[in-house]
Amino acid sequence: MSKSNSGSKAQNAGGQSIGIPLASSLPERPAVHGSFKVQLQKEQLVFSSAHFITFAGDICECLHGHNYGLRAEVEGTLDENRYVIDFIAFRESLAELVKQLDHHMLIALHHPLILVDAQENEVTVRFREKRWVFPREDCMLLPITNTTAEEIAWWIATEVRKKLYPKIGDRLTAIEVGVDENNGQWGCCRLPWDPSVPTTLNP
Repeated sequence: MSKSNSGSKAQNAGGQSIGIPLASSLPERPAVHGSFKVQLQKEQLVFSSAHFITFAGDICECLHGHNYGLRAEVEGTLDENRYVIDFIAFRESLAELVKQLDHHMLIALHHPLILVDAQENEVTVRFREKRWVFPREDCMLLPITNTTAEEIAWWIATEVRKKLYPKIGDRLTAIEVGVDENNGQWGCCRLPWDPSVPTTLNP
């Protein structure tokens, strides 16, 4: 009696013989093409912070705060695990930044009319005739021009990219971050994943 090389035999629950195909007889995995992305928007990715912004030239808001929400996504090809990115690594990188922002006074360092004097124990901020003094440990000094949701999103995107690019490399193509400052009012920033591409803010 000749033996078949199409597979081995086993029995199902009814005692009938069934064929189990050998690995060599399985169809090849098809190539997967397309654009892939991973999005994160978690309840724990929120931060409560104070700030003020300027607008219309030299109008300055009163000091106030928001309960900010955060979402982020990256685009790219699939890795050997068929991931765009490891959800846990992505989430943890965002959570670290949220922790830095949470319960802090957000201060822009590059505004032409906002003067910031950061000392060891306190930070003095001046705008025209206004003057504020904050404990240094309560401040988050950001390399942006105005503490708008859009520029905060830019800072978060650049920091995530800085942290994860050395681990992931250039397999990803873009990162986008959205910051919600008032229940549906989002400021977003999309950047190329490659950190060699200039992404400085407009003056």
